[in-house]
Parts: sequence; C-alpha cells; structure tokens
Amino acid sequence: MTFSIDQFRLDGKVAIVTGAGGRGNSIGRAYALGLAQAGAAVVVADINEAGAKAVADEIAATGGRAIGVRVDITDPASAQAMVAAAKAAFGGVDILVNNAALMAELGRQNIVDVPIEDWNRTLNVNLTGALICCQAAIPALRERGGGRIVNQTSGGAFPSLGVYGVGKLALVGLTTTLAKALGKEGVTVNAIAPGNVTSDAGKQLVPDDSPFLQFLNMTVASRPRGEPDELVGALLLLCSEAGAWITGQTLHVDGGWVMRP
Repeated sequence: MTFSIDQFRLDGKVAIVTGAGGRGNSIGRAYALGLAQAGAAVVVADINEAGAKAVADEIAATGGRAIGVRVDITDPASAQAMVAAAKAAFGGVDILVNNAALMAELGRQNIVDVPIEDWNRTLNVNLTGALICCQAAIPALRERGGGRIVNQTSGGAFPSLGVYGVGKLALVGLTTTLAKALGKEGVTVNAIAPGNVTSDAGKQLVPDDSPFLQFLNMTVASRPRGEPDELVGALLLLCSEAGAWITGQTLHVDGGWVMRP
C-alpha cells in the first residue's frame, strides 16, 4: 500500500467519545472537535447532557456533524442507548473513545487508607465503565467490518500511586486483552497515556504552585505540561487508516515523562 496523507482522514466514519461534554478546556472536548475536523460524525457522550449538547453544537457551528447524548457508562442499558443513538443518527459506529473517568474529584488518596467505597466507585467508572462501553459498541463495529477503540489511560499509572493509577494501569490490561480478542476482526484497540495536561480538571488536581509540578519540571524531558489539543494527533493516528497496523499499544503523550523501551 502506498502511503497517502488522506489515510489520516475520517470522512464517512462515526465516532463516539465518552466524557466529551466538559465545557472549557477539556480533553474530551478536544478529542470530539479533532475527530470532527478530520471528517468524522461525532457522538458527544457525557453524563452531563447539557455539556454534551453544547460541544455538539460547537461542532455543528463549524460545519461538522455531531449529536450530544447523555450516558452513564456504568449502566449497560445507558451505554447501549448511546450506541443506538449513534446508529440512528449516523448509521453505525466505527470508533469508540473511552475518555470518561473520575480524576480530579478523587484528590490524592493513600492507597493503604483508601475507603473501599471510593475504591469500588473509581474502578466501576474508570475500568468497568470502559468495558461496558466496549461491550455495547463492539457489535456495531463488527457490523461495519471493523473499527477502532481507544482507551484513555494516564502517565499516572506508570507507576500507579493511588486508586486512580491502579484503575488506569488495569485499563492497559483491558486494552491488550481486547486487542488480542478482536484483532482478526479488524478492530484495533489501543490506549493513550497523557502526561500532565492543562485541562480544567488537570489544573484542579495539579495547580500551578503544586510541588508535583515542580518535580515534573525537573524530571520531564521537555515541557512538564501539555495542552488538550496536543493529544489529538495521537488520537487521529490510532483512529485512522494510517494506524491500522497498530494494536494493543499504549502511546505516551507526555513530553518525555514516562519513557518505556
């Protein structure tokens, strides 16, 4: 196959992005806008329905195609309804981006003392929720002859220091397991591990005066922080024909924070 820059285009594709209804500066919003700019029709999904519809309207205002839907990713029926909405609006599903997660609201908890109810809630959203969305979307991907799943993990999983990191590291395991199970069906499954991002949630967790940010500034190879938009290129690679031979991988987009051979 001769390479063409058009292999990065997503014209005719339908993408679902969970956790994409964050207003202001958020990774989910950046993902939804980037996929639409590449030509995909986008289902902006979030537990905050008003936020999801606002981002969908933002896409439509620039000439893209999008709908906003409410989803509770911990509820299989809600995830199935999300996929049904995508099929009703755009005819199918080609791409699932599992971006929704708990992060800033968790704070920094010592794993030794974390309340079990917090542990269960975090894993239910950040790990089981991704599986529920995959199980809802995979039949639709099969109907289209294949597709792309991208899971949002985190540089904070390498190594994991709390329940958030444990859940995100487990999501890497889910990614490789699904990649192996679905590879022969033309479905690739990969993960993106962002570093410290200047999203609203990221700055809430790591403010400008945080000692952790000072630590990153001393240890990260380039910039210790990136913008949400700087993750979009990795997403488009993994979602497009250009990345068709990539599966079971975690792509670190973090300025050289986590370096893995």
